Amino acid sequence: MKVGIVCPYDWTSPGGVKAHVHDQALALQRLGHQVSVLAPIDDDDYPLEPFVVDGGKPVSVPYNGSVAKVNFGPVSAARVRRWIKEGDFDVLHVHEPASPTLSVLACWAARGPIVATWHSSQTRSRALTAAYYLVQTAMEKISARIAVSEAARQTLVKHLGGDAVLIPNGVTCADFEDAVPLNGYPRSEPTLFFIGRIDEPRKGLQVLLEAMPMILAAFPGTQLLVAGPGDQKEAVEHAPAAVRDSVRFLGLVSDADKVRAFASADLYIAPNTGGESFGIVLLEAMAAGTPVVASDLEAFARVLEDGRAGAMFRSEDAADLASTVIGLLGDAPARRALTESGLARARQFDWGVVAREIEQVYESVTASGERVENDMRGQFVGRLARPRDEA
Repeated sequence: MKVGIVCPYDWTSPGGVKAHVHDQALALQRLGHQVSVLAPIDDDDYPLEPFVVDGGKPVSVPYNGSVAKVNFGPVSAARVRRWIKEGDFDVLHVHEPASPTLSVLACWAARGPIVATWHSSQTRSRALTAAYYLVQTAMEKISARIAVSEAARQTLVKHLGGDAVLIPNGVTCADFEDAVPLNGYPRSEPTLFFIGRIDEPRKGLQVLLEAMPMILAAFPGTQLLVAGPGDQKEAVEHAPAAVRDSVRFLGLVSDADKVRAFASADLYIAPNTGGESFGIVLLEAMAAGTPVVASDLEAFARVLEDGRAGAMFRSEDAADLASTVIGLLGDAPARRALTESGLARARQFDWGVVAREIEQVYESVTASGERVENDMRGQFVGRLARPRDEA
């Protein structure tokens, strides 16, 4: 089967949706499908895999408590239409189509079997409400809807109507097995690991830093590894000197070094405060054999089976986080039990399993034999793309 996948966000920046699309493409290829991915490309020097097609330069816009790099407009529409025509796809799979990105442009520009996946979880969304009628024209062309979590499904139902089948994010467990720790690890003292944008409040680094004095009092010499982009000095400028000395910033790490960082840590900490629809990083930590300590967000609780596959603490409660970490650092058998249950849980989400579920959706929408074609009847798309159709 020839599959076209649209990634709405910059391919050269780290992010959960981009990682999902990347791993989905590889998993579908392993099943024997031909896959092409269209995505915005911000860094011209970024090495692209052969299956990735440049969707143009993105711009940064606020979205879901973060900043997303997306592109939209006449030139982007022309790129989308050309990619669809040249791809001759059996099915088109768009991600996050309810926002002004390449994904919604692809829905407008194509007719035939279209599958859409929702990732975002928002209790309130002015953007989705305001864009309802604009997006609805794209939604009407979608053949099947997928949500990666119950929270994402509820967001879809609340703001756009309709329903979706639940197919979770996947993790390639083999990529996290037998990882070699970073140089100098493991240490004789405990090591904690955090990954995420350090200047994005909802990722919760400040909650973890607030917990560190209590953790250091119980386990002097504990080190916190922090990976991710952001202003490192600003992140710790208000922290006590002992906490600043305990933090080692890794910066933006490669996928390989992320795996090594998981293998270097006694515990992975996910202190996120909200805006999470799933929690793929939890699965990555568990696949690496690293016990997880996470805030009790609904999405995290579902992944961690309400604490059976990972320890949980009250969201934004630094004292409860510290107490949970201290308890686990002092209880090696409990950490080993979490490692075992986490590994078993991660394997339930292996891409080998998830890709087969997506494949079944493709088979259902392509049963008629119809193929994806440019929809030249779409007047709005025509007006959008006509001035610079060959740009």
